[in-house]
Amino acid sequence: MSRIQHRFEFPDRFVAGTVGEPGQRTFFVQARKDAQLVAVVCEKQQVEVLADHLERILDELTSLVKGSLVVPPARRVALDLEPLDAPLSEDFRVGTMTLAWDERLQAIQVELFSVEQDESGPDLPVDDLPGGMESFDGLDEVLAAAESLSVAITLDQARDFTARARGLVHAGRPACPLCAQPVDASGHICPRANGYRRPLFA
Repeated sequence: MSRIQHRFEFPDRFVAGTVGEPGQRTFFVQARKDAQLVAVVCEKQQVEVLADHLERILDELTSLVKGSLVVPPARRVALDLEPLDAPLSEDFRVGTMTLAWDERLQAIQVELFSVEQDESGPDLPVDDLPGGMESFDGLDEVLAAAESLSVAITLDQARDFTARARGLVHAGRPACPLCAQPVDASGHICPRANGYRRPLFA
């Protein structure tokens, strides 16, 4: 069976975003170029790991290129804070994610591969793959994926994706000061308070 491939080279937009209230949010990664629009569903942890590794690549490029390539500095707030593009529909759910530096394009290649609904999520350790590619799961999952999203992004797009993704990850529910677990607006049953339901606001 041939894989359905969605390819973008320097898209107009490449962002992470969410739908829903804190505690019940669905995380998306969305790419758009002209009339082509693809949105894939990720776990919150996957968005955070993708941002971490994009940032690592950018930091390594900063030390390696020595002025031959302009690497934008890290930014705390993303330039693109607009909502996800509509219509928003799930093309597939992400399992394996890979990153690679494309020397020809002078771009970072991000590839997101589909996973079957009953499969477990990706492992967090990064495995080295041929050609300088990094995988967040494994080569078997890459080869078996029925659908994929491949995006070549500029270094500036990578910086902006990272800043926006970090903002999304940290915009969820506040943490309990006792157990550090996320707290709903109605409070939560804190294991360090012997099951006492602590309100969020006194």
